[in-house]
Amino acid sequence: MDFKKIILRKMFRLRIIGGKHTAIEHLNKGLPKHAVGEAKNAVKELIKEEFILQKPTSYGLQVSLNPEKIEEIIKIIEN
Repeated sequence: MDFKKIILRKMFRLRIIGGKHTAIEHLNKGLPKHAVGEAKNAVKELIKEEFILQKPTSYGLQVSLNPEKIEEIIKIIEN
């Protein structure tokens, strides 16, 4: 499974872009239990590649899609 693509598609579908963010733990919802570790690694890679932006808050780490890379994200999702 391509977890990067799954996570990007989910965030794009829910419009979690720029100012709208969600808890990093919510990205694993809906995935099989045995795949959660791989999905967490995929999120870390997406953060390093700057497709996902981090927003530290008092209630935990929040994430959103990088609005400057939306065109690249759409190309990844469509392939």
